[in-house]
Amino acid sequence: MSYETLLIDRQDAVAEVTINRPDKLNALDATVIMELGRAVDELARQGAHAVVLTGAGEKAFVAGADIAAMSRMTAAEAKAFADAGHRLGFAIESAPFVAIAAVNGFALGGGCELALACDFIYASDRARFGQPEVNLGLIPGFGGTQRLARRVGLGRARELVFTGRQVTAEQALAIGLVNEVVPAGELRERARAVAREIAGKPPLAVAAAKRVMARGYDVGLDAACELEATAFATLFATEDMREGTAAFLTKRKAEFKGR
Repeated sequence: MSYETLLIDRQDAVAEVTINRPDKLNALDATVIMELGRAVDELARQGAHAVVLTGAGEKAFVAGADIAAMSRMTAAEAKAFADAGHRLGFAIESAPFVAIAAVNGFALGGGCELALACDFIYASDRARFGQPEVNLGLIPGFGGTQRLARRVGLGRARELVFTGRQVTAEQALAIGLVNEVVPAGELRERARAVAREIAGKPPLAVAAAKRVMARGYDVGLDAACELEATAFATLFATEDMREGTAAFLTKRKAEFKGR
């Protein structure tokens, strides 16, 4: 499948998806959002185990939504645009593969929201994060008011959303927005290395862990632990579980098949 705004590099069970609009600082418009949704679906069908998401060039991961396009929207069109952004975020969160954002520059507005939908975030030491929508008379529209609070806490999220302030990579690390900060020249290889590490794990177990952690986060502890116990038990019926335990007991490397 060909894409107008994306570059996809697939190596075995690992894929790298690059938003390729460097002249627009990789800004999100309707086409990018639609194509990212298609890519998520396609990579899931193809059995990708880990996906690195990044932006082309050195300046931006995604500098935000396309403001020129947004300035012409009616309220109804804006609602449809926000709905498309939300569908993309939920698609990434519910995908069976692990999504890793490699933030190489500006991750502002929709770019920050896109990174927040990923399972974790690695940042270049040049990266900057923010939800500056208030400066346009708006609020985040792709899940930023919700995912940011869940990531860094309500107080920090309010501060970033209400002020529209940007934070550096190191500040983002300090508040728990990102998992790790690495030198700019090492970012993509670091993200790919972690993706390869995860791709070597049993994919059914990783997908189950991702699903249970996402679904259990906002429910009561009793219900969340029941989700965990059910998924734990279900994995006992898989070939991968039998292979993993046999390999451990015989002190050899496991060969997982995703079955």
